[in-house]
Amino acid sequence: MNSPEEKSKLELEKNIQTDFQKAMTYGDYLHLDKILSSQQRLSGHHDEMLFIIIHQTSELWMKLIIHELTEAIQSIHKNELEPSCKILSRISRIQQQLIQSWSVLSTLTPSEYLEFRDKLGHSSGFQSFQNRLIEFALGNKNVHTLTVYKHQKELYEEMVVALHKPSIYDAAIQALVARGIPVNEEVLHRDLSKNYEPNESVEEAWLTVYRNVDQYWDLYELAEKLVDIANQQQLWRFNHMSTVERIIGHKTGTGGSSGVTYLKRVLDQQFFPELWSLRTKL
Repeated sequence: MNSPEEKSKLELEKNIQTDFQKAMTYGDYLHLDKILSSQQRLSGHHDEMLFIIIHQTSELWMKLIIHELTEAIQSIHKNELEPSCKILSRISRIQQQLIQSWSVLSTLTPSEYLEFRDKLGHSSGFQSFQNRLIEFALGNKNVHTLTVYKHQKELYEEMVVALHKPSIYDAAIQALVARGIPVNEEVLHRDLSKNYEPNESVEEAWLTVYRNVDQYWDLYELAEKLVDIANQQQLWRFNHMSTVERIIGHKTGTGGSSGVTYLKRVLDQQFFPELWSLRTKL
């Protein structure tokens, strides 16, 4: 039996809301009924729940990255570099959450995964349109990747629009020009649907910033935030590749890709190349 003193400690504070007949609850606000009923195992195998939740939560974090990247690009276009840097810092923290998720998934052993892998059919992380939107926003454009979305007309059209939008690096280069630092016209008027290629004039522009930090502090800070984002994205890619190799070795991916071999090739695709190459020339 609890003493009167112990009972008083267990009672709710008098101002805590308990009547929700006409009020919104925590679960209502977050639509937890929809979220928590979306984990439908197809195999009944215990570990499939882990597989589903890791990928669902990753997609939620990706949704937030896209939300933040969109705002950061708009801020840079408006020459509001300080707010964009804060947003990029947040994105870097979100990326850390995504990176850590691979360590949780790596607790899934090859034998356990084989118990339900066939239930995935041809579904694959390669088809993640949100990951593709992030890559587009970072400047890694490839029109051929859109073919997997053709069966969804609205999504396909959204992806085509995203393909032609300026990346955050395009916005950063425009910010250089806005400050009077010259960049070749071929860069400023390039086809935005194509993957960004390194340009000497862009490297020289960033070198000007890094050699005159006091004069261009905001641009310098922006550049370093972009390097953070690029580095985290590469870490996410690497952890993805190593986790896949740990679980399925060099088997073909469920979506038909070469699996680990494909993921290793992806690692060669670098973001913001001049922000890396300038370090050698400083």
